[in-house]
Amino acid sequence: MTKYREILRLYSQGISQRSIALSCECSRNTVSKIVARAKELNITWPLSSEITDGELEKKLFPNSQQSTTVPRKYPDLEYIHKELAKNSVTLRLLWSEYCEECRLSNELPLMYSQFCYHYQQFAEKKRATMHIPRKPGEQIEVDWAGQTAVIVDRDTGEIISAYVFVGVLSYSQFSYVEAFLSQDQESWISAHVNMYRFFGGVSRILIPDNLKTGVEKVSWYTPVINKTYHEMAEHYDTAVIPARVRKPKDKPNAEGTVGIISTWIIAALRKQKFFSLQELNVAIKEKLHTFNSKPFQKREGSRTSIFLEEEKSLLLPLPTNPYELAVWKQATVQFNYHITVDKMHYSVPYEYIKHKVDVRVTRNVIEVFYHNHRICSHPRLYGRAGQYSTNDAHMPEDHQNYLQWNAERFLSWAEKIGPNTNITVKSILSSHKVEQQGYRSCMALLKLADKYSVPRLEAACKKALSYTPHPSFKSVKTILSTGQDKVTEEQTVKTNDDSANYGFTRGADYYGRK
Repeated sequence: MTKYREILRLYSQGISQRSIALSCECSRNTVSKIVARAKELNITWPLSSEITDGELEKKLFPNSQQSTTVPRKYPDLEYIHKELAKNSVTLRLLWSEYCEECRLSNELPLMYSQFCYHYQQFAEKKRATMHIPRKPGEQIEVDWAGQTAVIVDRDTGEIISAYVFVGVLSYSQFSYVEAFLSQDQESWISAHVNMYRFFGGVSRILIPDNLKTGVEKVSWYTPVINKTYHEMAEHYDTAVIPARVRKPKDKPNAEGTVGIISTWIIAALRKQKFFSLQELNVAIKEKLHTFNSKPFQKREGSRTSIFLEEEKSLLLPLPTNPYELAVWKQATVQFNYHITVDKMHYSVPYEYIKHKVDVRVTRNVIEVFYHNHRICSHPRLYGRAGQYSTNDAHMPEDHQNYLQWNAERFLSWAEKIGPNTNITVKSILSSHKVEQQGYRSCMALLKLADKYSVPRLEAACKKALSYTPHPSFKSVKTILSTGQDKVTEEQTVKTNDDSANYGFTRGADYYGRK
């Protein structure tokens, strides 16, 4: 889906439409169309965090039914190459002819920018280099140095490689350097957070290399930015525009500084032994200060002086809080309406059973998303593996009712029915070794009130207690089903009286008395 939010955010910063198109993986025409439509509807950044790209699309283009699944006709690049050799033939002319062919054959043509891109790739022409002046505070170039530093394990003597991150402000060439034990996502994001803190501000544009930690899909025309990396960029209000593959001149300052740093910092520390990453980074910080303060050979001042005098004040301000690393994962909601993240289990509304969801994992919180909508969150669990974090509201209704079963609740229900029912429930609960074993019988007993009425259940319990001090659910049910509860005490006493009036009475004569 088109990144409507990101396009409006970057445009609000004054980023060019060409750069926005590269960052958001779309064409310049798309960017221009969205910006113009937003102006027409008076939709401006900042937007509420609850407004999704889908909702923005409906607002901006409510009647749009443009299909993105129809393939476009691929041009004959060999023919284009031959025709361009002729006088006065241009790519624009050939594209117009190609569009006309597509119209006649009822096919969709490529946009002009795509048409030129595919031809340029085909021709593989060498591009002339050109010096592009950079504006203060405009961009930062980042990369990993090819050369590694060394740490010695104090206990085993093992040599451990440390990877060196380099960040360079394009205008002043003021640099940041830090070593990490890995080139993973956590190290990559931490390096950026520390770099921004070191610079005391943020550039409008961030130019990384095409690493998996930064770019998921490598493409000059439509690079796909890693989700975590994009989230970090949005937090710092900067735009990520990756350098092209095998095009070091797209980030010449980082590439050049990497070589210089390899000499002035990494090589300069080669004779020193470091037994921890902290020790190494302390030494790097000292060398970095010297490196940034070193006078330019072909330019007045130093990296530090130009940064402080001309560039620092033009950087965007840092956000109130630094970015908290978030890792995105995918999970499937199981039949027990839980997902598993790092061997811990978190509940999800049962309606999403067997659906794939996106999970955002931070140090303290687990957030679950379905189609870009957050459906729940949990505090992150630590410690013993296999723990459960369950929200009762995520359960089906019958599961919620089961959780409510306990002795206090059953006795409370029984007390409302009557004292005999209460005594019967107590008897059932006490008749089991484990109290929970009697829950089903208590539940079944209390449901008899729905079938036969509350007065009859109370009467049946009283009848059962007259037989035994420990009545069971079955005995009470039998009394109700046979109607024995309807025979009252008064009727019983009356029957006994009638027997006395109409029975045989033997006198003293019968027994031989006088």
